[in-house]
Amino acid sequence: MQKKFLKNLGLLLFLNLMVKPMWILGVDRQVQNVVGTQEYGLYFTIINFSFLFYIFLDLGITNFNNRNIAQNNQLLNKHLAGISMLKLVLGVLYAIIIFGIGFLWGYKGRELYLLAWVGFNQFILSFILYIRSNLSGLLLFKTDSFISVLDRVLMILICGFLLWFNFFEGLFTIEWFVYSQTAAYLITLIVAVVAVINKSGKLKFNWNLPFFLLIVKRSAPFALLVLIMSFYNRLDSVLIERLLPNPLGKEQAGVYAQAFRLLDAGQNFALLFAVLLLPLFSKMISIRESVEKMVKLSFSIIISGSLIIAITSQFFATDLMQLMYGINTGETEQHYMLRISQSAIILKLLMFSFVAISTNYIFGTLLTANHNLKQLNFIALGGLVINLSLNLILIPYFYSIGSAWASLATQSVTALLQFLLVYKIFKFKISFKHVINLFVLIIVLITGGFVFTEFINLRWELSFILMLISGFCVSIVLKLLNVKEFISIIKEK
Repeated sequence: MQKKFLKNLGLLLFLNLMVKPMWILGVDRQVQNVVGTQEYGLYFTIINFSFLFYIFLDLGITNFNNRNIAQNNQLLNKHLAGISMLKLVLGVLYAIIIFGIGFLWGYKGRELYLLAWVGFNQFILSFILYIRSNLSGLLLFKTDSFISVLDRVLMILICGFLLWFNFFEGLFTIEWFVYSQTAAYLITLIVAVVAVINKSGKLKFNWNLPFFLLIVKRSAPFALLVLIMSFYNRLDSVLIERLLPNPLGKEQAGVYAQAFRLLDAGQNFALLFAVLLLPLFSKMISIRESVEKMVKLSFSIIISGSLIIAITSQFFATDLMQLMYGINTGETEQHYMLRISQSAIILKLLMFSFVAISTNYIFGTLLTANHNLKQLNFIALGGLVINLSLNLILIPYFYSIGSAWASLATQSVTALLQFLLVYKIFKFKISFKHVINLFVLIIVLITGGFVFTEFINLRWELSFILMLISGFCVSIVLKLLNVKEFISIIKEK
């Protein structure tokens, strides 16, 4: 299992490192620069609003199906047809919910139009993720890996053509960005469906209400968990836009989005671990194989990487924001520097949140595979209460920066509680040598940051890259990233 995990993790990381930076820096960032902070802030708010109710598109079915197919491959054909029909019904339910609540929330006109397209895109994305859960459940990680980046590759091609060749002669709008997503998602869905049908065989679709109710009942604990986590992970920008007066709310949501983009990129890489680990953990637990070594291996990789990225970002946050975002049309130099400084502070806070989020992907996935959903739901509910309370208190006074503090507090508390729960249930032995090495890594990174920024006269880009490389080298020396162990696992027959 460890061999399978490392090989497929390597493939996933390679594909995402090839695609995601180009997407973030070449397309997503450029879209915000072209349409402006307020326009992108509106889009960012609406897409996060749609995410709040994303669970009604899925009801936890994707996570349930991933674990279920991993343990019962023979159910693929039966469940694929039935669940696909159920997903169509859920799509109608989702549309009614987001439009109804969106109207009550105060959305109108163009906001509702954007919500309609974004909601449709969420429906397609939900279907893609469900189809992919069948591939990962069958442990077909190679196929799933290529499909996981296909939508971004298509978006790069479509938006690249529209932006870089000035197709609209400077009149590119956020609507065209949304339309491009629709096209990319639809093509990706078709490819994913073809890949799964090749494994499942001919499907027979039929209306089977008892089957629908059975699936919903079994996936309900997953649904509740995803619903609560969606709220405390996506509520920030929605509250920023609503709690602050217009146009300040949209602008601050855009400022938050500037920094959040890098956190989102980091989260996507951390998510790769969860995608691989859920079916592997489920399989190992079902055959009563110990997961301790796998947990320690994956934790060591992800915590080292997230700490290196988080601490390095503290020293170069302002430079990164200036690199990614230019002055908006009609914006003064003073206002631009204020926007950049706010985004830099938010980035520093969110990057520390990234460390906590990364650990949640490991421990939360393990607890999900072990059927500890009741405990996970209680932890998530506590996180929601903390996040909502702090946002309501901090946003009116500190704007988007207050929301970043709320996110850091929420993710830290939930990460600590998940760790303690895993320790209690699985009785893992804590390696104090490992803990000491992590502290050594932190001290070395902080010291290196001051050396690179205060004493070495290099371009910041070079210092940034050298600090990242140095961090990974130190991790290897400290055996947090144990190269010898990785090689021995891969060589295993």
